[in-house]
Amino acid sequence: MDGDFLPSLTDEIRFVRVLWTDNANVIRAKAIHRRALANYTKHGVGITAASQAMPAMYDAVIPESGLGPIGEIRLVPDFATLTPLPYAPGHARVMGDLVLDGEPWTLCPRGFLRRIAADAALDGFEVMAGFENEFFLLRPTPDGGVAPADDTVFAATLSMDLARPVIDDIVEALLAQNVPVELYYPESGPGQHELSATYTTLTQAADWQVVFRETVHACAARHGLKASFLPKVYADKAGCGCHLHLSLWKDGKNIFPDPAGPGGLSETARSFLAGVLEHLPALAAVVAPSPNSYRRLQPHFWSGAYRCWGLDNREAAARVPSCPTGNGSTHFELKTVDATSNPYLAAGCVVAAGLDGIRRKLTLSPPVQVDPGSLTDAELAERNIDALPANLGEAIKRLAVDKVVTDALGPGLAKSFLAVRQAEWDAMKDYQLDDEVRLLLERY
Repeated sequence: MDGDFLPSLTDEIRFVRVLWTDNANVIRAKAIHRRALANYTKHGVGITAASQAMPAMYDAVIPESGLGPIGEIRLVPDFATLTPLPYAPGHARVMGDLVLDGEPWTLCPRGFLRRIAADAALDGFEVMAGFENEFFLLRPTPDGGVAPADDTVFAATLSMDLARPVIDDIVEALLAQNVPVELYYPESGPGQHELSATYTTLTQAADWQVVFRETVHACAARHGLKASFLPKVYADKAGCGCHLHLSLWKDGKNIFPDPAGPGGLSETARSFLAGVLEHLPALAAVVAPSPNSYRRLQPHFWSGAYRCWGLDNREAAARVPSCPTGNGSTHFELKTVDATSNPYLAAGCVVAAGLDGIRRKLTLSPPVQVDPGSLTDAELAERNIDALPANLGEAIKRLAVDKVVTDALGPGLAKSFLAVRQAEWDAMKDYQLDDEVRLLLERY
């Protein structure tokens, strides 16, 4: 085997896992033994096209997706992403691209995000992004259920001490995979924690999100725990978000800040954010795509349940962080996103909506500097603030008629995505929370 293309593959590596994410955001892989790797470097390993037609509930094809048992897709390793797995000695991971007849498959989520990044580049923009994750650490119970690993409160140092072994293990594993960690603190839910990585390029941010979920699950398991990014595990406790941070750059410079602009944002940034907010009811089906997601998107839970923006307003869907230097705001945070969303599809659709705002020169509404959940219906209407869709079924309907977002996805990807999410809604729309948690806890 010619090793020139794999300089970091040591003799200890036995298997290389080639990963892809499906429309239900289940992370899947096929593993190639190192002795056979040379046979798969160029054309990859075959998978069924139906892999992008499976919901979170089971491995069965949704007929309305347009996919079926006929058709072979090549899962081609992107060796630029190759990294040994510190939590799985002898294994390495590489992100895969879905290829059909030698060309990027139009239903490939990673390929979709690349297309969106290229589209932004045609307008002269480089998009920088980062995902900020919340997750639960849970202990298995004798009855087959789970309980929180601790019962502390927000930012409690006791929680830091109790969780230190597993959190340290997660952080060291992320650093070993070249994912830079910035901040950590316990969140307000029992056994809930938040870790954030720094921002990076659009596709790498989505890759890192996959790495992050994989690493947290694996490291938790090594400590006898279960980790879950499920948006709502406990009805009366905080949910888990996966906030998406975005900024636009040109010629190596962040073009978001403008100290004189509303919220410290430039005109371009304001139009970009206006586009995201205009399309947010449709985007909800992509960034909050599980029936469980809408249990989290409720007023007074800091989840971004209302379509509005505000300066450091954590109840608004979009939060613009104030800049301590006074030089303007460097980015915005979309709080509506959770980790049941496919990060490639979520980031790509949000950016497509923002670019639409720039191209149409949309005007950003005034910032909302109160909790929108405290306003009356009349006050909400006066400020042109509305709640996001109440459930996944409503969000699917909004996405289906949003031409900007569905055109960005393309007909095949839009059709398969909508079919998978409709199947999940039909299956789970009458579930109680406990039913959802039992089914989805370990999917995410």
